[in-house]
Amino acid sequence: MYKLCFYVPETHLDAVKNAVFSAGGGRIGHYDQCCWQTLGQGQFRALEGSQPFLGQPGQVEQVAEWKVEMVVADELIHDAVKAMKKQHPYETPAFEVWRLSDIQF
Repeated sequence: MYKLCFYVPETHLDAVKNAVFSAGGGRIGHYDQCCWQTLGQGQFRALEGSQPFLGQPGQVEQVAEWKVEMVVADELIHDAVKAMKKQHPYETPAFEVWRLSDIQF
């Protein structure tokens, strides 16, 4: 099992989540479309040669973004990341993939 975290502007929050859900992300037991999301503030500066979705090259931009976290099964992680990248509006989306351990009680 993996945990996928990504940052996305509110304009594309539902579209990106739904793409990852459709690829199999967010399934826990007998539940689907499970995630945790929290609103925060991202910052970046687009460099020369970039084509930013928001802002202008050379200027520091701050934007409200949602951090979305969800689990993804081992065999679905590559498809989930591809779906996130395809639907995401940013030229280079920020995301993390963490391998999780299964602890039995």
